[in-house]
Amino acid sequence: MFKAQMEKIKEEKMKKLIVIPVSVILLVLTVVAGSVAMRIIYHLLPIEVDWKNKWSIGIYEGSSPFHFHAPSDIKNPVISASDVTDVKAFAVADPFLVRNNGCWYMFFEVMNTCTDQGDIALATSEDGKKWKYEKVVLDEEYHLSYPYVFNHEGNYYMIPESGKANKLNLYRAVNFPFEWERVSTLLEGSFGDHGIVQHQGCWYLFANPNPYQNNKLNLYYSDDLFGKFIEHPMSPVVSDNASMARPGGRMISWDGGIIRYTQNCKKEYGKALNAVKITELTKEKYAEEKIKSNPILKSGKNEWNRHGMHHLEAVQIDDQKWIGFVDGYTRRCIINYDY
Repeated sequence: MFKAQMEKIKEEKMKKLIVIPVSVILLVLTVVAGSVAMRIIYHLLPIEVDWKNKWSIGIYEGSSPFHFHAPSDIKNPVISASDVTDVKAFAVADPFLVRNNGCWYMFFEVMNTCTDQGDIALATSEDGKKWKYEKVVLDEEYHLSYPYVFNHEGNYYMIPESGKANKLNLYRAVNFPFEWERVSTLLEGSFGDHGIVQHQGCWYLFANPNPYQNNKLNLYYSDDLFGKFIEHPMSPVVSDNASMARPGGRMISWDGGIIRYTQNCKKEYGKALNAVKITELTKEKYAEEKIKSNPILKSGKNEWNRHGMHHLEAVQIDDQKWIGFVDGYTRRCIINYDY
């Protein structure tokens, strides 16, 4: 009986040993067959497969310019590509805010599917939480994004990213918020995202000259917004550091310094957002320090920002409350079929 039991145990062990390899073999065969089938389909059918990042815009709340979280009373995202009505859009990103006469105005990039380039669009809100899409307000023959909007001496200006045009242009609103005209070229060359701040009577312009490497940040200055911007003697202020170079939102004054938000592109573009505090800024000197609570933003648990976040428009409501207008993305597999 003992021998029979041993034979039975041995037989059961052999069955277990056989089951695992067979299942693995079947799985491998399935994968191989699927791969071969897909290659045959690619060869026979006029299709194209591509991975794209689908960006949307959401709202976070915080207690400081460095601590933000998703609020419980707002359903994010508040603006997505499906809200765009005047062009066929795949993504929206880079929100910049203006508040005027009790109304909130959000300017942001719309990725136009038909032209495969970015346009600048507008959404409005009465309370900063519920948003209504308006329309595209700035469209050029080249890609536009990152619409850095600000007020200066009673006029509204915009500096959109326009690296494809090899220029960084300044626009002025001739009929705010819908009509804009180009008034000057601030810099010649291809730059990926930027930041501008007026400090102690001088304008300082930060720009990323390596839009595909994202590891360098140049600094320029001018006494006049419409004058010539001169490269700072300490420029580049960031070199060979893809986690601290590319701008990621409006620069703000806080606690005796200037906060500069920066995209963390060390591993991949758009993964997270860091912040630094500028502690010295003159025509001759520049110094900054990292914020201990970095990253300020990172990929979330929800579908719309599952794979990364890279932009923050931080708006202070009072001493204890901040609102952050952010963007985030999720990856999508796109199959294009010609018929």
